[in-house]
Amino acid sequence: MVAVPFGNTLQNAAQIMRNTKQTELFAMLLFDGFSNFCLANAVEPLRAANTLSRKPLYAWRFLGVSDAPLASSSGMPVTPEALKPSTQGDYLFVMPSYGHHKLATARTLRVLRGAAARFDTLVGLDTGSWLLAAAGLLYGYRATAHWDIMGALSEAFPDVTVTEDRFVIDRDRASCGGATTTLDLMLELIERRHGASLALEVAALFMYGERDPKMDPNRLIPPHETLRAAAALMRRNIEDPLPIPRIAAGLGLGQRALEQAFKANSPLSPAQLYRAIRLAEARRRLEQTRGSVAEIALRSGYRDATAMTRAFKAEFGLTPSAARRASVQRG
Repeated sequence: MVAVPFGNTLQNAAQIMRNTKQTELFAMLLFDGFSNFCLANAVEPLRAANTLSRKPLYAWRFLGVSDAPLASSSGMPVTPEALKPSTQGDYLFVMPSYGHHKLATARTLRVLRGAAARFDTLVGLDTGSWLLAAAGLLYGYRATAHWDIMGALSEAFPDVTVTEDRFVIDRDRASCGGATTTLDLMLELIERRHGASLALEVAALFMYGERDPKMDPNRLIPPHETLRAAAALMRRNIEDPLPIPRIAAGLGLGQRALEQAFKANSPLSPAQLYRAIRLAEARRRLEQTRGSVAEIALRSGYRDATAMTRAFKAEFGLTPSAARRASVQRG
């Protein structure tokens, strides 16, 4: 289970959110048989965003309808905190999986209706939309779900507009269809809150959007995946950076088409994103290794340590040496 670095209780996490005025609190409401693949794809992007930004942008908690032990569909045990009338936050992720019909008990639906007033946004993962709909919390909303239940969801709850999208965000409700679509949703939430650059860096960290090197180079990838695929290729080629035309060619595009895709979907150009990824790697190495600045410059694609130092200071507002000292002082 991923450790939560911001305190030991939900109240502590909420207090941090108030103090920093920037930390969003995500509560993961788990049920017996939940998908730990879904859970990881929900939490790991938050952890990565914190790591890459070096700020507590997100905090998270693992909850249950009670504090009784739970197990994932693959048997991973979890002892959650109970979702209490005092529990509140920015997002409540409802995460059942198999057996969602049996989970829609009067108690569970009552708990969900009560939570709706204390969380800014409710999110149904996998079959979670079924529980939200059964609680009357998707009336008049658009939503999606795992494709195994999409037809049944539409028939059982005609007042919910069920779509086949990978994820849906409709005002203060969101939903997605399963494990990989959970990652899509999380990247979208990160981008809406903190910008395309951070979302692309998070995607690249997980090699999300990576193009199979055996794929026909003339086969175009879908337009909406272009930026993520470019970021993944950039991250795979940090020490020996590829020219931007090579990045474009690796995606089956011309340089102009790649630059237009970035212009339409990101505040950064391909070259600016590449530099940000390389400098993020340089900072990671400065903080986590004992390599010299010159060595780290080489590992980050700079043949000249002075050039890296200038770029590093422009990006982070401090020199590489100062960043290392600050990291040591933080412990």
